[in-house]
Amino acid sequence: MFPLAEVIWLIISTLGQAFCDPYFLLFFLLVAGVIGVQYQRIERSREAFYRVKTGRAWVDLLGAVFWGLAGGLAGSTAAVFTGLTVTGSDLAYLWPAALLLVLFDMRFLCFAYAGGLVSLSSLAFGFPAVNVAQIMALVAILHAVESLLILACGHTGALPAYVKRPDGRAAGGFILQKFWPIPILILTVAGRGLAGGGVEMPDWWPLIGPGVAGDPAGLTYVLFPVIAGLGYGDLALAREPGQKSRVSSLFLGIYSLILLALAVLADKYFGAALAAAFFAPAGHEAVIHLGRRLEFKGRPLYVPAERGVRLLDVLPGSAAHRAGLRSGDVVLSVNGRYPGSKEELQGLLQPAAGPAEVDYYSFRERVFKRAVVECPRPGKPWGMVTVPEGNEGDFLEAHVTAGPLGRWLKKKLLGD
Repeated sequence: MFPLAEVIWLIISTLGQAFCDPYFLLFFLLVAGVIGVQYQRIERSREAFYRVKTGRAWVDLLGAVFWGLAGGLAGSTAAVFTGLTVTGSDLAYLWPAALLLVLFDMRFLCFAYAGGLVSLSSLAFGFPAVNVAQIMALVAILHAVESLLILACGHTGALPAYVKRPDGRAAGGFILQKFWPIPILILTVAGRGLAGGGVEMPDWWPLIGPGVAGDPAGLTYVLFPVIAGLGYGDLALAREPGQKSRVSSLFLGIYSLILLALAVLADKYFGAALAAAFFAPAGHEAVIHLGRRLEFKGRPLYVPAERGVRLLDVLPGSAAHRAGLRSGDVVLSVNGRYPGSKEELQGLLQPAAGPAEVDYYSFRERVFKRAVVECPRPGKPWGMVTVPEGNEGDFLEAHVTAGPLGRWLKKKLLGD
């Protein structure tokens, strides 16, 4: 049996010691800072859409750190289970490659791309000399962790957007963007023989050899802390953000299991190593494009209603949100008057000096309801963001993760 309780306790104590190391803490804060910059960009897009400051950037970053720590615990357990043994030289190539790719797009912070490129270079040219099976196992485990994080919180803080569909028509939707700093423990070979006070592993362990000469069972392993960054980007048009994150989590979970199986085989077969190195970035892109294709081919949720005005989103904490209105609801009347467009709805709300009695159809409960929306304080919005009606003119970019080089190239090539 796998000694799960002993391993988890060892992981928790080792992570605690790692954060006492100033260099490890500094690197973790550096990765968190890079992620924080991205959340600031998302916040600016959110403020432009709502036309009011929401102050979510710090909340999103603190949430990312919390979930990153939880993901690190899960990933470390999986790493020990498989016998993930990545050397310092392997990591010395992964992070520079990832940081270079980030200049083109923030989603390339994910090791699927850097790991695939480094592994392909190693297999094709012999440089850098890395353990492809272990790198692919690392990528697989990180994405298994990511699939769990997407399931847990991938839908939170979704950014509303107006999106132009392939047929040219407009639809409302949500951009799902999440980034997490992940402190994860992997194994390194300390020497031969048994270390006193260690955890005795079962006979079948490890699943992937450490790349060191000799019997793996006769080696002494120690836990080594590293920092990884995970990024998630998706679009919800035909599904609610929560539904979309569950679909994305399923796809990514399948991807990680396939890649882990290829990593185990790559320990023995060159062809499997080559397949894993190709599949790591290509499969990740396929997951992204499949998810988006499902949204654009599906029936959009956030389009104008036959009667009344449909809401794309409701600003959290606003007067409308406190009254119970939510994303997808259809406003049927305001103080007995019936709006037929968002301009008419705004006209009914703007002059109000007191509470507004709103009749609406609840999208989630599938019932007609009535609410009293208190008049917001001066300078504060009612909090109702309507779906696009085709005459807005401006559509928010559905892909908001481009890095500085990516934005520069787009500007040069497309003249934006």
